[in-house]
Amino acid sequence: AVEEMELLQKLYHLLDAKGFQTRMEGVELLQDLCKTSPQLISTNIAQIFDYFVLRISDSHKKVKQRALDVLAEITGALKDALNPVIIGLVEGITKNMNSKDPRVRGA
Repeated sequence: AVEEMELLQKLYHLLDAKGFQTRMEGVELLQDLCKTSPQLISTNIAQIFDYFVLRISDSHKKVKQRALDVLAEITGALKDALNPVIIGLVEGITKNMNSKDPRVRGA
């Protein structure tokens, strides 16, 4: 349990970092954790997605693009666990539909 808490703290720290490369690391870590520890993510979905939703509308387009790609990939793995955070996700995704960047809009 201590390891899991440390992992979550690391994830929150990375997703909330100032540098865009560090935020990208956080998005990658979330992707990895969804594959290796889906139960950990499902159990802590609300707290995790408080940070992750911000990356979906990140000011840096590389972070935003990667977050949208990861979201598309992890949705299948998380399925019903996403129910508590679906409204925030939809709001974050909707903001990107008006993006001038076709890769962001298309994601």
